[in-house]
Amino acid sequence: MSQTLLLPMTAHVLLAALLYGLLTLVRAPKVWGIGARQDGSNPWAMYEPKISANLSNQFEWPLFFHIACLIFMMTTTNNPYDTVVSVLAWLFIIGRILHSMIQIGTNNIRLRGLVFTINFLAVMGLWGMLFFARMP
Repeated sequence: MSQTLLLPMTAHVLLAALLYGLLTLVRAPKVWGIGARQDGSNPWAMYEPKISANLSNQFEWPLFFHIACLIFMMTTTNNPYDTVVSVLAWLFIIGRILHSMIQIGTNNIRLRGLVFTINFLAVMGLWGMLFFARMP
C-alpha cells in the first residue's frame, strides 16, 4: 500500500512545486523587471492572484488527503480495498490538477466547484474507508 499511495502523494507535491515555479515566472516582470512590457507593466499580472490563490488551496483540503494516505500507509497491510483506496487517491490528484487548470485559466466558478466536489468526495471516501475498516 505504501508504494501505491506514495505516487499520488508525490504527484501532489510536484503540482505544488510547479505552481511555485509558475508564480515565480509571473512575478518576474514586477520583481526583477524580466519580461516586463515597454511601459514597465507586467504582462502576466492577471494570472498572479489566481496562481497565488491556487497555491494556497494546495495546503487546505489536500492536508486531509495526505493524512489519510499516511494513516493507510502506516496501518494497513493486504487490505482488500487497496484498489479502491488507490483509485480514490488518483481521483483526488486528477481533480487537483483540473482544479488548478480551471482556477488559473478561467473564471468558471461553477466548473471549479464541481471539480472541487470530486476532490472533496475522494478524500471523504478515503476517510470513510479508514473509519469503516477499523469498525469491528
